[in-house]
Amino acid sequence: MELRTLRAFVEVVRQGGFSQAAKVVFATQSTVSKAVKQLEDELGVALLDRIGHRSELTAAGDIVYRRALIMLAERDDLIAELDELRGLRRGTLRLGLPPLGSNTLFAPLFAVYRSRYPGIEMRLIEHGSKRLEEILLAGEIDFAGSLLPVSDVFEAEPVRAEPLVALLPPGHAFANARSVDFQQLAPSPFILFESGFALNKVILDACDRRGVTPDIVARSAQTDFIVALVAAGLGVGFLPRMIADQRSHPAVARVLLDEPETEWNMALIWRRGGYLSEAARAWLALTREMYGPKDRGSQLG
Repeated sequence: MELRTLRAFVEVVRQGGFSQAAKVVFATQSTVSKAVKQLEDELGVALLDRIGHRSELTAAGDIVYRRALIMLAERDDLIAELDELRGLRRGTLRLGLPPLGSNTLFAPLFAVYRSRYPGIEMRLIEHGSKRLEEILLAGEIDFAGSLLPVSDVFEAEPVRAEPLVALLPPGHAFANARSVDFQQLAPSPFILFESGFALNKVILDACDRRGVTPDIVARSAQTDFIVALVAAGLGVGFLPRMIADQRSHPAVARVLLDEPETEWNMALIWRRGGYLSEAARAWLALTREMYGPKDRGSQLG
């Protein structure tokens, strides 16, 4: 059963005849007549009782007419709802962001996105980058924040790159140095983030390249708590420079980490070849607008 035949039948009833219906559906009278005959043949019942130049609904025709009105209205609602999605007047955006750095990098995007598309529902979950990648692969979110490089199963839009700094406790031998490396820090206990944070892998891989096996004395998901542990003298911590500057503590020295391949390179990632809704594409476009190559190029300054 085709909607065009239902539309032709409904207009015949509404307009009181085939010729008038033909004008409404922009077809010939013969085409409308054939459409109604096709519908009758398909259903196996007569829908119209043709009396001279008049046509009246049969009992079956009355049922089909009432049902056809509902079906055509549903079709119109479907088109209208899809138009609203295309026009970003409704929809859902599902984001997964890591706790580290999201308040600085993504909160401004939230504000702009909300002002532009107030009808879009924004759903947010927070985990370490590794867990977010798993959730993204499962199709539970549209985007995740993660550190580059990422697996080839993802596509990525770089957001911001920052060097790492070492957070050194009071009286540390290198507290006044311009920079420090892992061999110099090897005697000091390390304070890292919890295992799900991608920053841990950056640090531990660099240690491995240096032949350093760090003594990890504590882990936390809370940046402020890590800074407090360093200030208390428990060990050394590591943060992207941007975040370390925001979490300055009078008892903690911030010293640039002089190690290759330890840059904190945050990106927005999504499944390669995965479907992106209109709402998701708008978020990606806004990310590129606010963190395009021009902006990224001047961030390490």
